[in-house]
Amino acid sequence: MNRNYELDTIEDNGIQKSPYHSEMEPVTKEERDAQVLARLGKKSVLERRFGFISILGFTCTILITWEGSLILFTTGLTNGGSAGLIYGYLLVWIGTIAVFTTMAELASMAPTAGGQYHWVSMLAPSSIRNFMSYIMGWLVICGWQAILAGGGYLSGTMIETLIQLNHADYVPHLWHGTLLFWATVVVAVFINTVTSSVLPKIESFILIIHVVGFFAVLIPVVYLAPNKASAHDVFTQFSNGGAWPTQGLSFFIGLVGNVFAMFGCDSAVHMAEEIKNAEVVVPWSMLTTTVLNGALGFGIVVAVLFVTTDITAALSSPTGLLGYPFMQIFYDATGSKAGASGMIAIIIIMDTAGTIAFLATASRLVWAFARDRGLPGWRFVSRLQSKTAIPILAVITTSSIACLIGLINIGSATAFNDVISLGVSSLYASYVITESFLLWRRCTGAIRMPTDFSNDTIEANQLVWGPFHLPGIFGIIVNAFAVVFGTIIFFFSFWPVATPVQAVHMNFSVLMTGSVVLFAIFYYVVWARKTYKGPIVEVTPYTMNNPSAVGSAK
Repeated sequence: MNRNYELDTIEDNGIQKSPYHSEMEPVTKEERDAQVLARLGKKSVLERRFGFISILGFTCTILITWEGSLILFTTGLTNGGSAGLIYGYLLVWIGTIAVFTTMAELASMAPTAGGQYHWVSMLAPSSIRNFMSYIMGWLVICGWQAILAGGGYLSGTMIETLIQLNHADYVPHLWHGTLLFWATVVVAVFINTVTSSVLPKIESFILIIHVVGFFAVLIPVVYLAPNKASAHDVFTQFSNGGAWPTQGLSFFIGLVGNVFAMFGCDSAVHMAEEIKNAEVVVPWSMLTTTVLNGALGFGIVVAVLFVTTDITAALSSPTGLLGYPFMQIFYDATGSKAGASGMIAIIIIMDTAGTIAFLATASRLVWAFARDRGLPGWRFVSRLQSKTAIPILAVITTSSIACLIGLINIGSATAFNDVISLGVSSLYASYVITESFLLWRRCTGAIRMPTDFSNDTIEANQLVWGPFHLPGIFGIIVNAFAVVFGTIIFFFSFWPVATPVQAVHMNFSVLMTGSVVLFAIFYYVVWARKTYKGPIVEVTPYTMNNPSAVGSAK
């Protein structure tokens, strides 16, 4: 990492010196956070409750990689088989590290709740800046809205399947899953509003469950399993259950399950205005989460494949037919419904915790875009609850939309799955576009180092590297690889899982994503271009000689 300057050097008296000017007077940590946000034209209005450990717990529960790898086991097994699942996981893990390393550079440069749409406004050519930023805002919001709906849906349907495992006479119905989905969202709303002040402590505790729960599942499954597959079978057997023309094509289609279990680390970005020392903590929490969760996920995938001697039987079991073959694998390994249920409960708890974090992330993003006048009803949605400094109206709006999306499941589970698949396609579109603009800017030398400034007046949203920065050719290679990998995932996120393609299992996410983009373009042309001028500059510029005077509200 570039260490030409150090932003997190704290003196014994709690005073921090800014790297931007060597002769300036020292500022406190709180003032430094306000300065960083002021450099982006924003006032600091949210309470900074999160530190490194609490936001690490937050991002780990967003990814829930080892849990998600089990939940989405079917996708990789169908297209790829055991060998395809393992090698596909490694490819996705490496690609995800590149994606979020690049995103970490952007987060360090501009740690704001707006994230991608704010970054695009900074990076894009001036002629298309507002338009591209606006489209990006809708893509990211719809992506996180879909992820929130998906998290609640998975919790609800896993509870259904757990009941079915223990009571063979239980017949699940689609509306059962919707009601349980709503219950999960209600819990998430309660945590994000009534107990919002202790959310960082909750996330720190969830981090412990995340790590301890991994061993609580891994050890019994491996130790108690009566039979184990051979290394040859696990690492060499591929499957083309989707009947695609080639095994290679099947392999790439099967990557999406691993992607779904490993993306969304930009959640920390959208919480940045509530994180202490965000320009340092956010990027390092993103990287730590990706490495830690990737390692845990790989361990659980390999372990479960070794104890699954009959993959076909797991997929065709009652729980497998409901989409969760890992539950049957747990039962087969332990020989105990009680033991299997306990391990399954850990995964359900973690998914519910993830839904809490999904709601927090989505609501902060909605609030930020409304603050910049990008949404209908922005005056209403952008209001903060005065006592807690929480965007409660954004929380209510986001959760209400998620509950309405849940109604789709009553009519068609396929249609609902197409809606939540919007999460992968929309977020990866935002990653690719944002990182492509960054690659262009860094290759043309448009991004300056803080040491380039002396007595300059710092205007809002100037392109200045943050403390987390991959220098030179190494940064360009990582950035370029992230763009290529993201493009591949975006392309294959639209493919159905099997041929021949019929309406019942067609992947309509391309229609969903296209509809979002077309609506955003239409609304921008007709109305939003009159009100949306990019991220609003709320504070006046300041000089490097007196950065503690961050300016007054415009």
